[in-house]
Amino acid sequence: MNKNLDWRLGCQTYTFRHFTLFEAIEKNAALGLKCIEAYPGQMLSPELSTTAFNHLLPQEQLDALKAKLESAGVALVNYGVVAMPDEEERQRVFDFAKKMGIETVVCEPPLDSLDRVEEHCERYGINVAIHNHPAPSIYWNPDTVLEACKGRSSYIGSCADTGHWVRSGVNPLEAMQKLEGRIISLHIKDVDRQAPDAQDVPWGTGVGDVEALLEEVRQQNLTPVFSIEYEAADEEDPSPEVAKCVEFYSDVCRRLAGQS
Repeated sequence: MNKNLDWRLGCQTYTFRHFTLFEAIEKNAALGLKCIEAYPGQMLSPELSTTAFNHLLPQEQLDALKAKLESAGVALVNYGVVAMPDEEERQRVFDFAKKMGIETVVCEPPLDSLDRVEEHCERYGINVAIHNHPAPSIYWNPDTVLEACKGRSSYIGSCADTGHWVRSGVNPLEAMQKLEGRIISLHIKDVDRQAPDAQDVPWGTGVGDVEALLEEVRQQNLTPVFSIEYEAADEEDPSPEVAKCVEFYSDVCRRLAGQS
């Protein structure tokens, strides 16, 4: 097994939802992270504090976003969680993703839309990673995600949200093992208990067994994007807690990379 872990770590900007997207990019860079996942709805910048970031922004604002990312040394690799309820919206999302150089659209598409989603993925060369919000999301159960991916292009897979699995009563390690070969990206969380209202805690301090999940990623020989999505409700700026997640991740990666 290759000793080099070709993994990427960044923040899902919902972590910094009390700030603008431009400020979230700065905070991501301050943590030493080089990639990021952005969600639709976050205010764009301090100067455009009433303009929500999404795939409908005019070119002028997209150019400003590109300049901000470049100056911060951060790559926008994932976009979501986004709704794609119909063909017109799918077209808009994929056009935007191609324009911005986004690798993966994270979404929970209607089951009856997957044939068309797959066509867009192959035409654009862009992944769709199916996310698992807790019930009543149709994808809370990894078996549903696996069935949705069955027989489809490798462009379609899972955005494994490990904290939401715990909140749904699903063992995240077992879920990842079920989805072997279909995991594209991950929303890694650690949470304080196994309950629907579980709260985020720094990686390695909760019941999510993040170390075992990272070991499983290595075992599956994946090269994913890990998005830190820290959702603790009382944390206006969770940067100190996110820094602990980064430190834990780095420690585990050093150990795993040193194994033969």
